[in-house]
Order: sequence, then structure tokens, then C-alpha cells
Amino acid sequence: MQFRLDEDQLAMRDAVRAFCSDRFGHGDIATREGSPSGPGLWTALAELGVLGVLSDGAAAGVGIVEATLAFEQFGEHLAGGPVLWSTLAAPFVPGAAEGKVRVAGVELTAGASGPVVVEHAADCDVLLVLRDDRLEVCPRAALPPPVDGTPLDPLTPVAVFGHLPAGRVIGGAADARRLRRSGEILSAAMLVGVAQGALDTARRHALERVQFGVPVGSFQAVKHLLADMYVRVELARSATYAAAATAADPRAGDAERAANTAKLLAGEAGIANGRTAVQVLGGMGFTWDMLPHYFLKRAWVLENGFGTAAWHAARLGAAVGEEVGEDAGGKVGSDLALS
Repeated sequence: MQFRLDEDQLAMRDAVRAFCSDRFGHGDIATREGSPSGPGLWTALAELGVLGVLSDGAAAGVGIVEATLAFEQFGEHLAGGPVLWSTLAAPFVPGAAEGKVRVAGVELTAGASGPVVVEHAADCDVLLVLRDDRLEVCPRAALPPPVDGTPLDPLTPVAVFGHLPAGRVIGGAADARRLRRSGEILSAAMLVGVAQGALDTARRHALERVQFGVPVGSFQAVKHLLADMYVRVELARSATYAAAATAADPRAGDAERAANTAKLLAGEAGIANGRTAVQVLGGMGFTWDMLPHYFLKRAWVLENGFGTAAWHAARLGAAVGEEVGEDAGGKVGSDLALS
């Protein structure tokens, strides 16, 4: 498969990048900790065309590939608010695509019990519940009183609910599978952006920090760290773009396997690059005032949504095992026929 972005896709990516630089700048990132979305953000996102990119009313030729490009930028700029779930919900929740309804979301698989952690619960109008066989929506007013939770990522406030009430069913099993796959791809895209942001932060420091009269980036050990970060980003980006293209046109390959691969590689890249950025910045790299911990913590949060790396690796391993079994069975059958 040959994948090349066209002019419209490049223009959309650049527009989202400029938007994120304006709205989610890293210079004042500390002011965004634990705070809700800024005024006018959702209207601006709707006007940009991001929230409705997966909806049936999206412009012709716009879909999961364009959404992937946009969410890579959201990841790189550590965007706040329930942008991911609002975009995923747009085909099912009226008003989400227009920015009139903000949607938070949570996955509840069969057998799940105990408290439920919901990201951006205080910053949403409705809660979308993704179950194995259906989609449900609950107005925020119908939710029980929450308990404040301690977030992994200071930019992603959470609330803990003892239980969730039964919601109104808005989609069946096929809709749940569709939303889950889109969630895997877009969360992978955000992880690619996180990995890229961590690389940019480490590279900038390595070029600016002088030790023994030269930039630390000239030291071979630091060069190797940065090179490994770059390889991880590009590998994850290629897999994520391939997953988006395959989801848009399943004739290109196995869409489920492509999504599994993207989430696996992007999760590994996001976490590994976040850790490496901490290392490259040295003694101050782990402090709260520096950027690396924001990238690492956002990677941890995204890693735990829509399947962890271990879960996707197990799915890919099972698929390979089935192929090997089928090939072995076919060979045995051929040998028996020849004998």
C-alpha cells in the first residue's frame, strides 16, 4: 500500500497544528492543570471541522484519516478536554459534531465491577458508555455524586463513581465495534503526537544545553537516545497512518490487525519517549516545572484507553497463532491427499 497525504489533508493538519499552538501552548501549560476547557473552545473545534470529522454529515472525502492527522496534533500539544470522546460520539450523539454537547466516555467490558473512573466528567454534558455489545448515553445530571480522584495526568482531571446508572441505548454491537476501532486508531494517533512532543523537547534541550563547552547533543550517548526516540516515532506513525487508511478502505488489509498494531507501537513509543525525555534533560528532567513529565503521564493515560499494549500484543499473537495453525492444517491435508 502506498500512502501519501494529499494537499487537503496536509492543509487540515497544518490548520490543526496552528490551532493547537494558539490554544494549547506549552509555555503556559501549568495554568491548564486541573482546569476545564477554556471559553469558546468547543465552538472553535466545531468550526475547525474536527468534532464532526467522523459523523455522517462530514464533508465528502473526510474521515478517519483526517481525524488521525488532527489527533496527532492534539497529542503533541497535550490538548485538554474530552475532545477524543466528543469526536467518537459525533455519529451517535446529536449536537456533538457542532460543539453544542461535550461528551466524556468510559469503557465498561463484561464482568467489570467496582468504582468507575471517568476523565473530564466535570467538563461534559453527557457520558457515553462503551460496552461490549452496545453504546449507552447518560446525561451528567443523572450520574451519582462523584468522588474526586487523583489523576495520573495533571491535565486530565478525573472523577470516581461508585456505579453508573443504566443509560439510554443509542447503538448496538456493530456500532460499539466501530467506535472502539476508531478509538484505538485516534488514541494511537495521540500517542504518536505525545512521542513526537517528547522527542522535540529532548532534542531542543540537547542542542541548547552546553557542557564542557559543547552542546550535550554532540555526545554519542545522547545521540543514541535521540535516534532511538526518532525511530520509535516514525515506526508508530507509519503503523497508525496505515491503520487509518485500512479502516477507511478495508480492501487494503486487515483493519482489526492494523488497529492492534498501531495502538501497540504507539503506546510503546509514547511511554518510552516520555521516559527518555526525562533522562535527556538530566537532573532537572524529572521536576514538575519541566515538560517531560507531562508527556510521560499523558502517555500512561492514553495507554490505558482502548486496550493496553499488552492486550493488543496478545490479540496479534493469537491471530498469528491461528494463521500458523491454519497453514499447518492445510499442509497436513495436502500430505494426506498426496499419500
